[in-house]
Amino acid sequence: MSRSLVTLRDATLSDVPQLAELWQPFLRRGTDEQLHDLATAIERLSDRPAERLVVAEYDGDFAGAILLRAATYSPVNPEPVLQAHNAMVAPRHRHRGVGKALMECAVTWAEELGIGHVGTATSSGSREANRFMARLALGPQAVLRMAPTPAVRSKLAARYPAARQVTQVLAVRRSLRHARSVSSS
Repeated sequence: MSRSLVTLRDATLSDVPQLAELWQPFLRRGTDEQLHDLATAIERLSDRPAERLVVAEYDGDFAGAILLRAATYSPVNPEPVLQAHNAMVAPRHRHRGVGKALMECAVTWAEELGIGHVGTATSSGSREANRFMARLALGPQAVLRMAPTPAVRSKLAARYPAARQVTQVLAVRRSLRHARSVSSS
C-alpha cells in the first residue's frame, strides 16, 4: 500500500500569499486588498462554524485549497447543501490526487453534518475542471452569469428602449401627480 503525499489542514494566516496566488481569478483586483480580504476571511472562520477553508499540501508544499460552506440550496429552497467554493490545485501539483483529496474532504464534512448534497462552481472556460467535477457525479444545475451593473443597464436600455421610455414616462407622471397633491393641500 502506498502512502499518499497529500495532507489536508485548516488554513492559517500564513497561507494568505499562496491562496492569493492560487485564487487570483476569483479575487478582486489590487494586491493589498486581496491579501486583506483573504486574511479577513480566515479570521472570520472561527466565528462561522458552517465554513471551513481547507489547504492541501503535497509532500509539505502548498498544493491547493477549497472553501467549504454549509448553506441552503437557495433563498426559496431551505434544503441544506455543502458548497465547495474555489476548489483549485496549483498547476505543478495537478494529477497527483490533490483535487480528489479536497473533494473527499468536502464529501466527508457533508456526511458529518448530515447534508445530502454537495455543490460547486467551476469556471465555464476550464474544460479540465468541468470534466473532473463531472466524473465525480457533479452535474450542472444552473448557469451563473455575471456582468458589471453598468453593462447590464446599457444592454437593457439598448435592447428594450420602448420599455425604458414607458418607465420614464410613468415616473414623470407619478412625480407630477405627487407635486399637484402636495401643492393643493
